[in-house]
Amino acid sequence: MQLNGAKLVEDVTLKLAIESVADKGYFEGLDVLVTGCAGFIGSWLSEALHSLGSRVTCIDNLSTGRYDNIRGLVGSSRFKLVVGDIVEVDLGEGYDLIFHGAALPAPDYYMAKPVEAMLPDSIGFYRVLRVAERSGSKVVLMSSSEVYGDPEVVPTPESYWGRVNPVGPRSPYDESKRFAEALAMAFHREYGVRVTIARIFNTYGPRLEPGAPYARVVTRFIERALRGEPLEVHGDGSQTRSFTYVSDTVAALLTLASCSRCDGEVFNVGSDQEVSVAELAELVVKLTGSRSSIVHVKPRPDDPRRRRPDITKITSYTGWRPRVSLTDGLSMTIEWMRWRMS
Repeated sequence: MQLNGAKLVEDVTLKLAIESVADKGYFEGLDVLVTGCAGFIGSWLSEALHSLGSRVTCIDNLSTGRYDNIRGLVGSSRFKLVVGDIVEVDLGEGYDLIFHGAALPAPDYYMAKPVEAMLPDSIGFYRVLRVAERSGSKVVLMSSSEVYGDPEVVPTPESYWGRVNPVGPRSPYDESKRFAEALAMAFHREYGVRVTIARIFNTYGPRLEPGAPYARVVTRFIERALRGEPLEVHGDGSQTRSFTYVSDTVAALLTLASCSRCDGEVFNVGSDQEVSVAELAELVVKLTGSRSSIVHVKPRPDDPRRRRPDITKITSYTGWRPRVSLTDGLSMTIEWMRWRMS
């Protein structure tokens, strides 16, 4: 029963992602490279591309990604997995489309390994762009809302330049993403490489394991609630985030890839529903039926106070909007995690 429930959640998640793509036929027969393919978003993206008829080459060093995330694709004649570091591995040639998602996105991880965290979006992405230049590939950079730092303008539009501490403990991730965006636009202007930048806000859903190095607040809260353990909220919990179910994020990435007028543009990708971390903790306790308490621990350094994207631009260019509510997305994630923990 639980296994069928989890499988149903994964099937529904993939279906939702594909259904939301306007030009599904665009991907039929394309040669696509996905870096960071075994990670949370990368694995769903790879599976969606494969379902849409693309030939998918995936590169991942499995430092934070998991082989289980892409196990269902292995063995297909239209799927190739290359295990290696984006900084060193042979990337191949001749791609129609490249999604660059290789990164170390978890605060605990990039604070512990700051040098390693900066390489995928600097040296690694430089190598990706050189391949794109030679192959004539379109590139979708999976950037982050972290480029805004602790924003003074909320909802935050793409025109906002950010408020980031360039030497603080979060800088390895924040600044490497900012550098990757600058490098993408440099290749676009100097060499004519077709690039689109997607600034992804907090994304959650199945395959985001609570014990994985890239785990996020949603799955950590759910895990603790299901175990009946206290949910730890950093600071007073008034800091806000905008949480997007993974099917909506993947649909946005695919939609931007097939959008010709999106070349050379930057787009926020996220939910415009803002919720405090304290409210999230309370909702998780309610939806799990848990008796867990909520406790407060010391704040994270340089933790942004508010995160809410202005998604006017992506909606006007492509028609994309998130479809899955926070309650529905959390309910599906809870069902999936019950199975993982059983």
